[in-house]
Amino acid sequence: MIGIKNLGNEEAILKLKELAESIDICMFCTNLKIDDGASCRPMSTQKVCEEGNIWFFSNSDSDKNKEIKQDENVQLFYSHPGKDSFLIVNGVAELIYDKEKIEELWSPVLNAWFPDGKEDPNISVVKVIPSTAYYWDTEGNKMVNFFKMLASATTGKNLVDGNEGTLILNSL
Repeated sequence: MIGIKNLGNEEAILKLKELAESIDICMFCTNLKIDDGASCRPMSTQKVCEEGNIWFFSNSDSDKNKEIKQDENVQLFYSHPGKDSFLIVNGVAELIYDKEKIEELWSPVLNAWFPDGKEDPNISVVKVIPSTAYYWDTEGNKMVNFFKMLASATTGKNLVDGNEGTLILNSL
């Protein structure tokens, strides 16, 4: 049965980390005042740190970075339909050009976007500080849940297990 399970403090950060890092790719939306969807692009999550901040790499002169300089408010939409896991994060983005942070977060896969590696002059790190987040997380795999939904339709009882709720991240 799907239940409401709001999480706070460390438990909220652990759920945020679990979902964001396992789903990995999100739609990273800037320019929210226009809200036409044209300022959303897929981004790969590099890390969710112990404070609950979400880290990404970005090209310094990208439209995304320009839009963050104009308005730091962002939304992240994570979706893993195969697991029926979803996460929406509202937050504030900060552009960082710190070599130590680049070194800490670097992965060889990033060479595809930054041909000069960690020393590429166009690298920036985007830190998203979540203000609000909401999740939906269904337990089990999609096929099992499909059969549970069929059984639920015939019995009138919800047999799908999972939770949804608010992640309260600003209380730490």
